[in-house]
Amino acid sequence: MEKLHEEVLALLRQDARITAPMMAKMLGATESEVASAIADMEKSGVIVKYTAIVNDDAINKDGVEALIEVKVSPVREKGFDEIAQYIYQFDEVKSVYLMSGAYDLAVFVEGRSLRDAARFVSEKLSAIDKVLSTATHFILKKYKLEGIVLEKNKEKRLVYQP
Repeated sequence: MEKLHEEVLALLRQDARITAPMMAKMLGATESEVASAIADMEKSGVIVKYTAIVNDDAINKDGVEALIEVKVSPVREKGFDEIAQYIYQFDEVKSVYLMSGAYDLAVFVEGRSLRDAARFVSEKLSAIDKVLSTATHFILKKYKLEGIVLEKNKEKRLVYQP
């Protein structure tokens, strides 16, 4: 990957609202070079989405999020990919990761209620033939998301007292 591409990605990761003219000034490049780099990365699938990080507690968003650890039996000659692809098609599923450790997949889901998330696990996820077991962890509170501390005045350093 070109150096300009890497620098543009670093800036977009910090703030996706930053404009090409602003980046050009910061990077010592032309606006057209930056715009071209962004277009190249969008076209090639390096940049797949621009989004905002939202503190759901600040807007009193109802709903529930859960991390579900899933142990599966891999599909012959296809491994975990086929099962992961099947799972990520459900509307409730926001993210799926292949993991090392006791469980194979980490599945993040959202629902309107605890009952919705539980129903997803019991009626959809557990019903998949290759799913051997699950462990569901409900997210109670978010302290830091995508590198951003969500509570104001909480960024103070902890003092170690032996």
